Amino acid sequence: MQSQQAKRLEKVADAISAIKDPLVRLAAAREARERFEQLELEQVKRLRREGATWSKIGALYGLTKQGAQQRFKSRIDAT
Repeated sequence: MQSQQAKRLEKVADAISAIKDPLVRLAAAREARERFEQLELEQVKRLRREGATWSKIGALYGLTKQGAQQRFKSRIDAT
């Protein structure tokens, strides 16, 4: 069964896919990706502040502790 969040994201993706002009569609997809990446980074930062381990964060991505650190740590430290 699909979660409510997944259904909402699917609707967003469908709306972007329905844009007729390919350049406008690409621009919308790029903007959505950038916004979701920022949201993702904010959530990782928040989890770390609240004491979540890199191992737990990595598990959400199918990564090891080291993999999660490589993916996010430098981006978190840069902000």
